[in-house]
Amino acid sequence: MSILKKIFGAQTKEEETMSNGNLNIGIILGSTRDGRVSPQVGEWVKGIAEKREDANYEIVDIADFQLPFLGTTDGTEPGIGAWNEKLASLDGFVFIVQEYNHSITGALKNALDFAREAWNNKAAGIVSYGSTGGARAAEHLRGIMGELMIADVRVHPTFSLFTDFENYTTFKPAELHQKNVNEMLAQVNAWSGALKTLRK
Repeated sequence: MSILKKIFGAQTKEEETMSNGNLNIGIILGSTRDGRVSPQVGEWVKGIAEKREDANYEIVDIADFQLPFLGTTDGTEPGIGAWNEKLASLDGFVFIVQEYNHSITGALKNALDFAREAWNNKAAGIVSYGSTGGARAAEHLRGIMGELMIADVRVHPTFSLFTDFENYTTFKPAELHQKNVNEMLAQVNAWSGALKTLRK
């Protein structure tokens, strides 16, 4: 029992969020490099998502877990267990995907490979950006998600480095993208709810 609950007899905001019966959706930042813009994109998506009030949304930053490269570790680093625990607590995902050499980042691929069952029978949406909207990276990610038993939804918001970013560094999306993001979130929530029944 938390100190606040013991003193005031009420739930903290975190406890209330976890007990409200909503699905838990993680917005996963797919880049860890210095100067990345994925936090801007992720927070923008989260702002839209929270207005829906149909799920609990949180940013999940791969960089916070300090994952080693797969194959260079004995698996005892605390970040590996924490990463799997975080994924296991989520019912669905929204991947913020940036395109590098026509594919996803090495950091995202590494993070995907460091879990297995925690991904299974869950749904995910993709929000991507790049010179061609990150479309090629997103298609690579769809293939990986299929192997991990993640059901990827159809609606896919894409952002251009040329028109949705100022000087390639400041995220300034056109207003028209909000509709696609909402449609993607609706599909993620519907599928996440349906797939949750398989994990009971």
